[in-house]
Amino acid sequence: MTQNDTFPRQYARTQRLSLGEPRSFTLSPCSQRLVFARTESGSNSVNMLWVLNTTSGEEKCVFNPLAVVENKGDITTEELRRRERARESASGVVSYSCDAAVEQAVTIINGQLFLINLLNGDSSALNIEPGIFDARLNALGTHVAYIRSGALCVANISASAHDAQEKVLASDPLAHISWGMADFIAAEEMGRQRGYWWAPDGEHLAVCRVDESLVNTWFIADPAHPEKPATEHRYPAAGTANAKVTLHIVHRETARSTAVDLPSSDEYLNSVAWSAAGLIVQVQTRDQKSVAVFSVEPTTAKAVEIFTDTNDAWVELVGGVPALTSTGRLVTTVDREGSRRLYVDGALVTPEHLQVRAVLHVGDSIVFQANHIDSPWTLDVWRYDVATNNLTCMSSEYPTPHSVSGIATDSAFLLRVSHMTAPRAEFVTSTGHSVASHTEEMLVSPNVTFHTVGKNNIPVAIVTPRDNGTHKLPVLFDPYGGPHAQRVVGSLLAYATSQWFADQGFVVVVADNRGTPGKGSAFERSVLHDLAGPVLDDQVEVAQALAQLEPRADVTRVAIRGWSFGGYLAALAVLRRPDIFHCAVAGAPVTDWRLYDTHYTERYLGNPAVNAGPYESTSLMNDAHLLKRPLLLIHGLADDNVVAAHTLQLSSALLAAGKDHEVLPLSGVTHMTPQEVVAENLLLHQLSFIQRSLPAAL
Repeated sequence: MTQNDTFPRQYARTQRLSLGEPRSFTLSPCSQRLVFARTESGSNSVNMLWVLNTTSGEEKCVFNPLAVVENKGDITTEELRRRERARESASGVVSYSCDAAVEQAVTIINGQLFLINLLNGDSSALNIEPGIFDARLNALGTHVAYIRSGALCVANISASAHDAQEKVLASDPLAHISWGMADFIAAEEMGRQRGYWWAPDGEHLAVCRVDESLVNTWFIADPAHPEKPATEHRYPAAGTANAKVTLHIVHRETARSTAVDLPSSDEYLNSVAWSAAGLIVQVQTRDQKSVAVFSVEPTTAKAVEIFTDTNDAWVELVGGVPALTSTGRLVTTVDREGSRRLYVDGALVTPEHLQVRAVLHVGDSIVFQANHIDSPWTLDVWRYDVATNNLTCMSSEYPTPHSVSGIATDSAFLLRVSHMTAPRAEFVTSTGHSVASHTEEMLVSPNVTFHTVGKNNIPVAIVTPRDNGTHKLPVLFDPYGGPHAQRVVGSLLAYATSQWFADQGFVVVVADNRGTPGKGSAFERSVLHDLAGPVLDDQVEVAQALAQLEPRADVTRVAIRGWSFGGYLAALAVLRRPDIFHCAVAGAPVTDWRLYDTHYTERYLGNPAVNAGPYESTSLMNDAHLLKRPLLLIHGLADDNVVAAHTLQLSSALLAAGKDHEVLPLSGVTHMTPQEVVAENLLLHQLSFIQRSLPAAL
């Protein structure tokens, strides 16, 4: 920590207290090596690559980017976009790939490829021209594939890294066609950050061909620097054309490519998994009410459907599935009898009260993350033994509420454990050794209570100052409120910013309304065709119950702040319920869902080209004339996810309606707001706005 540190400064300097935390773990098949990335301290943003000996507990740095003197390249545009999609703001080793034995690894530093020996720590720059992206070793570690300017390339490194020769496996002369890359929708909304996969034998690759020729071209400009050209961005807004993504089997030596014969009616390629048990692919219809899994025969590229699932609302995508067990049994998830359940070869293997959130490993056993529906703020890791049909919780020993995730093999695991009695996450291996975290200890001490409200049992966390006072305090709602993001969790760190606001003299309320994850199928699907009504109604219900939950809450002075979907919710709250919410800070808000992307928006509101009704009823533009309360709009002008047009168009509508409001444009800032000065002063500016905008105490 620095002298005279404040929490906003610390929070910005440490990238939301994430620097110094170990991440990106890989376990070797022998379970003796655990590979991970970590910075040297909580204020250092350069990740180094480390190996933990799981037997002795000894940690060893095997690659330090700062010690690389021959690096002369630049970060590629593709890598910068990948980092934005992955919300990655650190530097150094932000991604790496290992061979099957986890004895070698490759990583890219500023566009240059490095080969690392994980056993002795030797590393060298490969004799490959800089300017590449997404390098991955084959299983034997003899070849490395990567992307250069939209082309998939491969190099043989088995003889000597210094003699590696690049060969183009798949390319296209047209600028709008790429090979081996994830399209925008896959990376932003499906959790698929890659576009090619090695076969286990290292002889073939499954490769995506992405044709964006029909996708609308948007232009992201920097008004603060008019001398710079605008950046072209292919953005598939709701109701418009998506990229056309096809899958091909490419032979490593001959570069022969064969298209996989998947149904043309399935618009989205969700996932590809290639293991010793086989190659499987999941596709999804545009309306997202149906998914299908195909088994692909690599030599012929013939695809055979082996599973399909449908839902009247939408079929939810879950990370880690579909996948095949060691014996070839299909593992996926389905929503049945009110919850999301693990489904193995046609059999439900988890009970109704568990909501499966992610699958972490599939082999002889299946390791997954899940929560009890009645207590979604406690996330556990479970193991299901395929042979014995035995289900066990691997994290029940930790204090509740807690939030546990991790990685696993059939014989070993690493758990990341957060709970409400420790400021840092713990990283514990199956051998009992811990991985050190270098994160700074936060300069706040969260004081949190958990509640459920109303007939829908809305999860609520209330954060109050640690002053032991009894006087009334203004209220600040601090939600996200949108699908896929849970804010009421069993992790002390999750309430750091909320506690800082509480310490400035607020009762802070975090509520997970209908549509957020963890509470079962019906709770999630309550927002079908309406991302406004149920979301706002639940926040209002919590506000109306607040006097009984927290006696210090002054419900005559209620503010609300949020970012992204939370920004939409904050603006929605003051527009539609000024009787409850007295001022709002809306950061990077979606203001018209027609300006947001296809896969996310159409899942909930349908296709506006078919029915525009849900878009009209949820648009903030149509509510601009209703504004009666102070509203601050904040937006990064370089945001390519929720583009600045959202805020600028709402501001124009408010001005046309004669409604006073404030706009804070952030030059050069994306959706992440990673810049230290920006992040620090954003918190201070929001606090100042809220303090001067709330009515005086009665």
